[in-house]
Amino acid sequence: MDTETLRVNEPRELLALIPHRLGFRPRESVVVVGLREPRGRVGLVMRVDLEHLADPVAGPQVARSVVSLMDRDRAARLRCAVYDDGPDPRYAPGRLVQAVAHLRDAAHAPFGEVEVHVVTPTGYLDLDCRDMSCCPAGGRPLWELDATQVGARMVLAGSVVAESREALGRIGRASTDRRRSVARVRRRWEARGAAATSPGELAAWRLAGLSTWRDAVEIARDEGEPGLAHVRWGRLEAALADRRVRDAVLVSLIPGTDDLAERSVAAGHPEPADDAAMGSALRRVIDADVGVAPDHDEAVLHRRVLEHVVAHGRAGAQAPALTLLALLAWWAGEGARCAVLLETALRHDDDYRLGHLLQDLLEHGVGPGWTRV
Repeated sequence: MDTETLRVNEPRELLALIPHRLGFRPRESVVVVGLREPRGRVGLVMRVDLEHLADPVAGPQVARSVVSLMDRDRAARLRCAVYDDGPDPRYAPGRLVQAVAHLRDAAHAPFGEVEVHVVTPTGYLDLDCRDMSCCPAGGRPLWELDATQVGARMVLAGSVVAESREALGRIGRASTDRRRSVARVRRRWEARGAAATSPGELAAWRLAGLSTWRDAVEIARDEGEPGLAHVRWGRLEAALADRRVRDAVLVSLIPGTDDLAERSVAAGHPEPADDAAMGSALRRVIDADVGVAPDHDEAVLHRRVLEHVVAHGRAGAQAPALTLLALLAWWAGEGARCAVLLETALRHDDDYRLGHLLQDLLEHGVGPGWTRV
């Protein structure tokens, strides 16, 4: 949704927007929102742990990092929302006040004063307001945040807010019997790939794995959940463990690539023209000059298939599918979901290179190309 058309300069509108932008309801968190010119358009939204920002040693550095990323995102001014389970901080000051002090000190030179609102389990308030008619003890009622223009428009647009950050990356597991069956197929398909002794045999194995991906996406499109029960998940899981197949699947997510994915795995080494075409395709995701937003309906299909790979696959060994899911989330501008999925992927394989490349983008506050125009 284009937040430029929403009156997010009003505190309650901004507070209503934050959970939708994060994808979950924050707790014990500090959320910093960058507002761009003209008309206070919402730019980068960053969440940090309240405990980390309040830390007397690490807190100032955390604050400086946040402010630096906001400056790089071309923010004109900052707004802050603190989510705290404690009592009204105006009458029981503690770590919240220290966290805000660190942020305001870091932001003073580039951005001036930072307006801070606090959301508790029972209400919301302006941290600096002492007018009881405006911000009574304990804050104004939270139901006011539901009765906003932003909240209504986000819900109508299909936005769903998870109850916690962890829930963003939660993927259920298939039944034990189903996973055992899939594991047998995976082992057979892994053995077939390992036994490929010529470039032609390996290319055929890779093409078959990519074909399984294509078939799964079409089944998800045409038949929905019932049809997905018949996908060869073990074959797809084994294929995604091959870097060339994974990269071909990644390219297949990008509109306008036609048969580039197939060409990239059909030979022992990609042709220079195909390498150039793959680089051009990836720029449509990363580059601000040519970046395009993902097609929502297609992204839903791709996400569903990848989640099924994880649900049916070997526990603790799903870095390929989880990293592709994280990349899809990043491309859609869902930074929090991307981070949660990526954390899980790197727990499965802490040397997974694509995961670390994506992690670098997150740590440097780099969004997909279409968000940086």
